[in-house]
Amino acid sequence: MKFLHTMVRVTDLDKSLHFYCDLLGLVETHRKDVPEGKFTLVYLATAPGEAEVELTYNWDSEEVYDEGRNFGHLAFEVEDIYATCQKFLDAGVTVNRPPRDGHMAFIRSPDNISIEFLQAGERLPAQEPWASMPNTGHW
Repeated sequence: MKFLHTMVRVTDLDKSLHFYCDLLGLVETHRKDVPEGKFTLVYLATAPGEAEVELTYNWDSEEVYDEGRNFGHLAFEVEDIYATCQKFLDAGVTVNRPPRDGHMAFIRSPDNISIEFLQAGERLPAQEPWASMPNTGHW
């Protein structure tokens, strides 16, 4: 068995691409516009050939996709969890579960999909302001 992709519905494709590509660092591997179905599929990955996140954008939908709690979360291994969280914080993204333990953190996408960051290798030593930063909302 081979994992292929996870599908996430998005309400604003440009905003979502900024989040997933510019901030998270995923690359667009391919895209498919389906005019008869009035939707666009955009496939993203950490690198071509890796497992993908499929963003599904329904052109005429007025549906609100909030929380998606039954979905769970996407998880990414990062080289420096503190630097990664700072990058998102600097971009105005709330760090819902700060990396107090130097190992794990959570943020949310523009469509409230939980994104987990896990430190590659050993956890980093506790560091301020993260060590004393409280949780915000839920993830």
